[in-house]
Amino acid sequence: MDGTAKDKAGYEKIRLCGEQAKRNDFQYFWVDTCCINKSNNTELSEAINSMFCWYHNAANCYVYLSDVPKSTVDKNSHSTQLLWESEFHKSKWFTRGWTLQELIAPRSVEFYSRDWDFLGDKISLEGYICEITGIPAKALQGNALSDFSIPERMSWADKRETTRREDLAYSLLGIFDISMSLIYGEGAEKAFRRLQEKIYKRGRKHQLDEVSTVSYTSDSVKRFKVLYSQSSSISSGRDPSPELPLYSQYSVYSGKYKSFFIYVREC
Repeated sequence: MDGTAKDKAGYEKIRLCGEQAKRNDFQYFWVDTCCINKSNNTELSEAINSMFCWYHNAANCYVYLSDVPKSTVDKNSHSTQLLWESEFHKSKWFTRGWTLQELIAPRSVEFYSRDWDFLGDKISLEGYICEITGIPAKALQGNALSDFSIPERMSWADKRETTRREDLAYSLLGIFDISMSLIYGEGAEKAFRRLQEKIYKRGRKHQLDEVSTVSYTSDSVKRFKVLYSQSSSISSGRDPSPELPLYSQYSVYSGKYKSFFIYVREC
């Protein structure tokens, strides 16, 4: 150790998290930003494919909102309460791709301000969270995600962003109960194509009721009817497979990301 850890941007978050865990009588705590060796591809892949399960099994999940300052937290003042609500609605945490599973998977999620003032949990703040994210209350309350259609679950990621383009798809693995290998450098479109295949294969044991393609963008999720074709298959350059539906592709561009997706409505 070079003794510079305390000068790093994330140190205060880790220190405050540790203090809170101690107050809650937890023996251990885990921080995703520093407890995964991202230089080890095997460890990174295992972590990303397991993370939804880890969050689900956690006794508690602390959300540190570094952009909600202490000065806005004063529950005895109506004016500062309105300011706190405004800052909470604008928090970047709700725009990040990876935080979707952090919100949905854990049974208990507690929100803290920049100075670690307790703001509330996902039960007491349910109304705000539903309004900000568009996620229905039942999903926040722990209902099985299979109760929600694939298009609806996909819409929860609308307007969320990730630093690496492929993570737009990888961050949804737990939401769809899917595992797949990580191929950084393949691009968002190919990552979503592979996710599409995994979702179809998982759902094909159910009756195929409706299939749609979408252009997944940071701005919107557009649905289109599928035109079945005998000349193309899901994976470009691959022989048509009887396991997967064949379709004519729509080339649609909107926003900064372009990809195709198949939705299978589960029965």
